[in-house]
Amino acid sequence: MKAIDRTLYLGYYFKKMNWGLLNKFLTHTSKLTGRGKMSLWMDAINCVYKYNISLLEYFQFRFFEKSARERAEWAGSGFMYEYQLKMNPRSKREVLEDKVHFFKFYGDLTGRAFATLEELKNKQKSIEVFKNKAQKVVIKEIAGGCGKGLEILDLNKISNQDLINRMESTGNHLAEDFVDQHDSLNKLSSSALNTIRVITQIDENGNAYVVDSRLRVSVNSIVDNLAAGNIVVGIDLDSGKVNTDGVYSDITKKPVSHHPVSGIKFIGYELPHWQEVIDLTTKAAEMMSEYNKSVGWDIGITNEKPVLIEGNHDWCKLVWQLPIEKGLKSKLEKYY
Repeated sequence: MKAIDRTLYLGYYFKKMNWGLLNKFLTHTSKLTGRGKMSLWMDAINCVYKYNISLLEYFQFRFFEKSARERAEWAGSGFMYEYQLKMNPRSKREVLEDKVHFFKFYGDLTGRAFATLEELKNKQKSIEVFKNKAQKVVIKEIAGGCGKGLEILDLNKISNQDLINRMESTGNHLAEDFVDQHDSLNKLSSSALNTIRVITQIDENGNAYVVDSRLRVSVNSIVDNLAAGNIVVGIDLDSGKVNTDGVYSDITKKPVSHHPVSGIKFIGYELPHWQEVIDLTTKAAEMMSEYNKSVGWDIGITNEKPVLIEGNHDWCKLVWQLPIEKGLKSKLEKYY
């Protein structure tokens, strides 16, 4: 049965493959290791079956230089799909998959106003609900992910009807307040809201605890997603201080000790309002505990407090494991 499942996964990886990126990784790794492309390719396919990872993850996890014992420690796409399906059943993901439901469920914990296209058209809400220092509004898809299609508009340059027109033309049917991030994070990188990814788990007794945390940092991008070419760093849970260099998901780029634009050093950088971040995500997880047991929360930090941006039932294993260059599957296996 396992072989059948992983053959289906392999077919899915082929279907969704970014072939240009795969070839880039294959060429880079061949030059780096001196191994032929066919040898690497066959090893990658074997690892899909043996370690339940994707083809791209063979390169991103650097399996080409790891032992069998080290390879077995990594949580890949196949494992994470099965784990998250068990922790977060499809029938119970509505609050996390629908941003409007998320806003309504978590209310004040999101720390910002929102309006749907329908509400604006029906005059239930207007552009006047958006009040932030930057005088901006963010429009996005209600069910979208990874920052797909997100736009940031200047409130001083648009009317209520302009906002409606833009939302209709782009398919971004949700508008929400721009989050004015903490001054410290703005100095680190001002191109986007740099969010903290906090992974929580509900144990068998219904208790919520924080598994790990990472900081996603933008690099000349309006989003902070790793897939958009940005950086992720590790965070020490006790101190709230960054404890790794910055890494990319693109293996052709080397880790960086300082932000490439601001020049600020990563290791030792201290996140503001850290205990409040832990408290907020623990509370959010407890509120969701009846429905979803394993969630990756995206947290924005303002000068005043942390706020919930969104929760992910299918949180990213790359963001989690790449910064510390170590497989972390054992942290989840005890719940599986």
